[in-house]
Amino acid sequence: MSVQQVDKPSLSKSSSDIDYALIVEKSVQVLITGDEELIPAYAKAGDAGADLRASESGSIAPGQRSLIPTGIRIALPDGYVGLVHPRSGLAVKNGVTVLNTPGTIDSGYRGKVILLNTSDEEFLYQRGDRIAQLVIQKYEKADFLEVEQLPETERGEGGFGSSGRK
Repeated sequence: MSVQQVDKPSLSKSSSDIDYALIVEKSVQVLITGDEELIPAYAKAGDAGADLRASESGSIAPGQRSLIPTGIRIALPDGYVGLVHPRSGLAVKNGVTVLNTPGTIDSGYRGKVILLNTSDEEFLYQRGDRIAQLVIQKYEKADFLEVEQLPETERGEGGFGSSGRK
C-alpha cells in the first residue's frame, strides 16, 4: 500500500487541506481529505494499521468516553472496510481504548473515533497525538438464507468457554 498526493477537487476543503489517494492492490483508491499533518500514516514498515490523530486537544475524565475528531474524511470503495483499532501504547500506559473495537468505517465515515478512558486518571491529548489505528481490508457481502436447522458441530450447543481452559 502506498500513499500518493493527487490533484482532485473535494467538497468543503479549507486552504490547508490536501487530497491523498491510498492505493490498495494497485487499482483501488481510498480518497482521504484533511490537513496534511493528520493524514493517516504507517509508523513502521510492515505495520497493518495506519495511525489516526486527534485534530484538536482535549481530555477524557476517568471512566468516561468521548468522540474525538480526526480531521480527516475518507471515502472507501465498495468491497472495502476500514477498521479502527486501539493503540496498544495508549491502552497499556493510559488505560485508553477504542470503545467499539474495532470501529467499522463504511463509505459514509466522516472522521471521529470513540475513546474510552478505563483508568482512574484524566487522559489529556493534544492535536496531532496518535489516538487509534486504521486497518483497511476487503470484505465479502453475505446472502442470508433461511434454513430449517443448522448442521451439527463438535461444540454442539456449547457457547463461551465450552472448549475448556487448557
